[in-house]
Amino acid sequence: MSTMKTLYEYGGDEFIFVQLSEEMSLKSNFTGMTITRKLKERQIEGILDICPSNASYMIRFNPDIVDPAWLMDELKDIEQTTDPFDVTISSRLVDVPVLFEDPWTHEALMRFRDRHQDPEATDLQYSARINGYDSTEEFIAAITSAPFLVSMIGFVPGLPWCFQMVQREKQIEVPKYVRPRTFTPERAFGFGGAFSVIYPVQGAGGYQLYGIAPAPIYQKEQTLPDFKESMVFPQQGDIFRYRSINREEYDDIRKQVENGTFSYQKQEFTFTPKEVLADLDSFAENVMRRLYHD
Repeated sequence: MSTMKTLYEYGGDEFIFVQLSEEMSLKSNFTGMTITRKLKERQIEGILDICPSNASYMIRFNPDIVDPAWLMDELKDIEQTTDPFDVTISSRLVDVPVLFEDPWTHEALMRFRDRHQDPEATDLQYSARINGYDSTEEFIAAITSAPFLVSMIGFVPGLPWCFQMVQREKQIEVPKYVRPRTFTPERAFGFGGAFSVIYPVQGAGGYQLYGIAPAPIYQKEQTLPDFKESMVFPQQGDIFRYRSINREEYDDIRKQVENGTFSYQKQEFTFTPKEVLADLDSFAENVMRRLYHD
């Protein structure tokens, strides 16, 4: 049973918004993930959309079919009768290659130094320093040494918000740009607050830029094997491990993408939030072992 103070609110005639916590944590995200999955299982007529977020979720419904007050009571019932940490979550472990300090995001970030907290440093240099690392190499090692939970999908289609599965004192946190960039390359890898992201398409953005992924996480054409069922690859509950690669491997993966043969290295995986929260270090070791050695 959740002990978090939960806020339930109506949003006009068709929405219910539920805030589980004022700050993002693995506990609040697991709670929202469990409640929204349980709600989906109930197959309530009149629910049009279920949108889970980092520490909240929103429901869209047809008030001509389902009574709003009754639906809110159903949501409260799920929260009160479900242990969000003792459920089994079906997930995927995914190897996500990233070329750090690449020329494309470097060119983009250098165009907008006047919008940055430290115009004299790159985003990596600035982020490493404010997080207490002596070098960008140590900072990259911190990002790649532990897996990330895909906590939600959104902002733009297919963008995965990812929260690193480490103890709170080890969490990387960085501010967004003082003013957003008007250009960010497609597949740029960045960080804002406590979240890593991969930008699915070219556009504006305000997150610190560290590198670029050679493989897409959104493909409108759906020609690659991983996109046959959906043009969006990430799913809430996925566990990403960002792996640092060199330019040679980057170019090789780009060729595979272009000729339609690329497929992410991944493993089906089940876990309970309880085992994650009990020992994050052991869980991270298990993820690495399963992903690369099974």
